[in-house]
Amino acid sequence: MQAAARIALVTGGNRGIGYEICRQLATQGLAVVLTARDAGKGKAAARVLSEAGLNVEFNRLDVTSCRSIRACVAAVAERRGRIDVLVNNAGVMADARGSHFLDSKLDTYRDTLETNLFGPLQLAQAVIPLMKANRYGRIVNLSSGLGQLSEMGSGTPAYRISKVAINALTRILAAEFKESNILTNSMCPGWVRTGMGGESAPRSPEEAADTAVWLAMLPDDGPTGGFFRDRKPIAW
Repeated sequence: MQAAARIALVTGGNRGIGYEICRQLATQGLAVVLTARDAGKGKAAARVLSEAGLNVEFNRLDVTSCRSIRACVAAVAERRGRIDVLVNNAGVMADARGSHFLDSKLDTYRDTLETNLFGPLQLAQAVIPLMKANRYGRIVNLSSGLGQLSEMGSGTPAYRISKVAINALTRILAAEFKESNILTNSMCPGWVRTGMGGESAPRSPEEAADTAVWLAMLPDDGPTGGFFRDRKPIAW
């Protein structure tokens, strides 16, 4: 009897890197729950992939809403029985273009952390009990080279701080849940041609998604608590 497909939940899956992560995971045989805040756009994206013969379904999710997070995870658990993979892709860069520290506003930090840190944190809290019950889990946090302490610079301070924070969350989850076969890693997609990255970015969404998909499908002896770009470890 063929084993049931792993279930992957991907946030911000209606476009850009998130959409490509959904496509590549489904191509590898996973059953993908594509989530997005905008139900119309999310349904349309999932329909395109489903009509291409891929196992993709849509579930609405606003990562800034505790209620939405709980409802989404409960709905997927009821339909599918488990969640094996969580890809925290949804993110914002709320800093004004060219902003520096003295220009920054406290509300910008709050709004950025709500999406880029508190969303992934609450999703992990909701999903990990399901993973522990099955002794299998893969959590992938999309971070950025702008969050590397070793190469920290100026500009977009709220975004940078949020990515440092998601890296800290990665390390905490990796340490706490390794013995439950839950592997948690961060990855940097690079500068990508998306709505956030712009048309002049050198990397395609396909290239950016590859490392996230690799981390989502790690074997049990794979790395945990690492930071990767192009499948290779990079400095924190």
